[in-house]
Amino acid sequence: MSSLSLSKQTVSIGLVNPKNPVNVASILRAAGCYGVSSVFYTGYRYRIAKNFNADTKAFHKKIPTIGVDDLKEVVPENASVVAIELVEGALPLPEFKHPENAMYIFGPEDGSLDKSVLEWCDHVVYIPTYSCMNLAATANVVLYDRLAKSEYISGNSLIRESRDNNNQSKL
Repeated sequence: MSSLSLSKQTVSIGLVNPKNPVNVASILRAAGCYGVSSVFYTGYRYRIAKNFNADTKAFHKKIPTIGVDDLKEVVPENASVVAIELVEGALPLPEFKHPENAMYIFGPEDGSLDKSVLEWCDHVVYIPTYSCMNLAATANVVLYDRLAKSEYISGNSLIRESRDNNNQSKL
């Protein structure tokens, strides 16, 4: 994972009232793969369901996953807040330049981010698709886009460090 950590960058995720522990576990898996330093969530639904999580790589033990009352109160110092939402007037993800330090805010699987949340965000970005994606897929796409647009170390050492222990394939 160290090869993927983006120097001088801090990435956090904020989840608004997530309902599905499997989706949150998938977000934690993505967070571990893409160097996210912390995940914050609001609401009660995940707090009730989190004991049933499916985080097979146990990233919840490595990445702080913290329930809070208000995501605005936990924005990391000097971070730009990026809301990810299908809302008119948002910037398409392919055109977005990710800030060095960012907190990405995602809405619930069964709703949208309130206008009151969008108003305190520095950027509002959407992923161009033919239909809406689920929460975990959206987070994975955003984090991958951030990586793809950055300077990262590539090659066999990254592959060896990233792959599953059962995969020893070579070309």
